[in-house]
Amino acid sequence: MKNLEKVLIEKKSSAISALKQLNESSTKVLIVIENLKSKKLVGTITDGDIRRHILKAGFIEGNVYDVCNKNPIYIIKDKLDKEIIKNLILNKKLELIPVVNEKNEVIDYIEWSDFLKEKDFIDIQQIDEKIPVVIMAGGKGTRMKPFTEVLPKPLIPVGDKTAVELIIDEFRKFGLDNFIFTLNYKGEIIEAYFNTIEKDYKTDFIWEKDFLGTAGSLKFLENKDIKDDFIVSNCDILIKANFKEILDFHKKNKAVLTSVTSIQHYKVPYGVVEINSGGKIKKIIEKPEYTFQINTGVYILNKKALKYIPENKYFDMPQLIDKLIENKETVLAYPIKEKDYIDLGQWEEYKKALKIFEEFRNV
Repeated sequence: MKNLEKVLIEKKSSAISALKQLNESSTKVLIVIENLKSKKLVGTITDGDIRRHILKAGFIEGNVYDVCNKNPIYIIKDKLDKEIIKNLILNKKLELIPVVNEKNEVIDYIEWSDFLKEKDFIDIQQIDEKIPVVIMAGGKGTRMKPFTEVLPKPLIPVGDKTAVELIIDEFRKFGLDNFIFTLNYKGEIIEAYFNTIEKDYKTDFIWEKDFLGTAGSLKFLENKDIKDDFIVSNCDILIKANFKEILDFHKKNKAVLTSVTSIQHYKVPYGVVEINSGGKIKKIIEKPEYTFQINTGVYILNKKALKYIPENKYFDMPQLIDKLIENKETVLAYPIKEKDYIDLGQWEEYKKALKIFEEFRNV
């Protein structure tokens, strides 16, 4: 039986609480109601609605009512026609439809999986422009020692694949098939691995003689046939995102660099002490909770960015971003949910990923 409460949120709730609820539940849509007592339908809200709010306002603060879709498609209880519902879901690509009674109170909801198989519903838009994906695979993987003393970080096993193959799989969903690896530490193992496995995509390799940081080796792309934009991804970051939408956002805004960010929630497990000069306690905030965006290590760049990277010098991505901003180039952020970002390069997240893939295999 469906748990109605998990998809309901009051209109007075904060956008931050909606994002947390979306992260914690398996649904992609929440039903916005007047209050938990009456459950009168007000609208629906998705992470996309919250993302648009952040990009427009520049902050996440605000309540659900300000952010939600106030004209949702819904169904009245006595008019549940299966064919009509199926066509609605297919044609409008609806993840969820609220079901209301004659008083406009939410009494149930319908999900696309109630009527369709995944292959009939999921229609991933392909990226027509075959832009290259650069995977930064030259690092030492110090956070994953002692494992990385034997194998390079990109080849860490997750389920029956390596970490970097899972990353490639996400890009392949959007039709991207040209992957360029920047190599250094144990790079010969990575190159040998991809030269021996069967694959339906192209691979190319750029070698850096010295460690050039998270952006330095991108300078070598000036010798590659890159027409306009390209994607850059760390080799240990798994992102579940619509790369077609991200690329469209990047192009529409004529950005030179777009950073995919992840909205994170962190609760300090202690009381935080604020003091005045002289050490006098101003106040103590008990276990405060913060919401902020972090840099995921996935970017879309225009080739124009390459001219700001020095040759054969250690140069990190934050330095490149600073340089672009300094020269008044357009640098943007594209936020995604916390749940859609996994850092496979640290042990705790890696263990979490193993558990997720094991559960998936046992379904």
